[in-house]
Amino acid sequence: MKATTGPRKNEPELSIVIVNYDDRAHLPACLSSLEKAVSGLSAEVILVDNQSGDGSPELVRSLFPWVRLIENDKNVGYPQANNIGFRQSHGEYVLFLNTDTVVPAAAPAALLAEIKARPEVGAVGPTLVHENGRFQVSFGKKVGFLSEIRQKLILNPYYRIALRHSQKLRAVGWLSGACLLARRAAVETAGLFDEGFFLYFEDIDLCRRITDKGFKLVFYPAVRISHVGGAATSARRWQSRLEYRRSQLRFYRKHNFRSSLRLLRLYLKLTVLALGLGASKQRDEERKSFREGLRRILAGEDA
Repeated sequence: MKATTGPRKNEPELSIVIVNYDDRAHLPACLSSLEKAVSGLSAEVILVDNQSGDGSPELVRSLFPWVRLIENDKNVGYPQANNIGFRQSHGEYVLFLNTDTVVPAAAPAALLAEIKARPEVGAVGPTLVHENGRFQVSFGKKVGFLSEIRQKLILNPYYRIALRHSQKLRAVGWLSGACLLARRAAVETAGLFDEGFFLYFEDIDLCRRITDKGFKLVFYPAVRISHVGGAATSARRWQSRLEYRRSQLRFYRKHNFRSSLRLLRLYLKLTVLALGLGASKQRDEERKSFREGLRRILAGEDA
């Protein structure tokens, strides 16, 4: 599919939407980098805050008054907050960005030039690197239980080495939502983020629906974005693992991946059993809570 819409008069060409939840630690570096990166571009920056309790909104108001701040009265999750920001944005292109990123000065312009030159492309994603320069894998092809294992055990280690030398553009099946530049028309045609997810898989789901509508996804390795990773979830590790499995099950069910769903359910049942066998020796209350959470999720699947 090729996009036919053009820029709207007197409105920014690029909108940057950031969702924040208790990540005051990384916000200054992210927003400071953006202030330089959007200089010279027709751009707006929108930050949607999910009722942070760490003073993030106050920091944005005092140090970054050029950022349009939207404050939710509760944590509505990542997909819904992104949709709120998207609906309030005006750009023909929308960059969805995590708070724990640092954006080089030339990166937005380079990503923007790439997607503008390819009307068939619905979204483009850069290389993500850790602060120490180690490469993260921010793209993939098929998603399913066995393909996820293959990607994590085989492809990810390979890509981390290969990406050091590759500048080749490649068509992919999904891109990470940590830094995702999308064509507004593609997001609208796909139906925005699915708010049935709370955290995890919402970016892969959106990418799948964008490609289902005939758009292509492109990984652009020449652009590199620093990404800490896990900033919003590191303090809630076990709860985050539960959310991952809940979203994974929903994704497989939504897209009718029956064999993957059966394999994942079997794996999770074995995990519950293994955690139960070690319960007498297990003093970690978070692990016990994780086990009970998995049991409730699987019980809900059976209902």
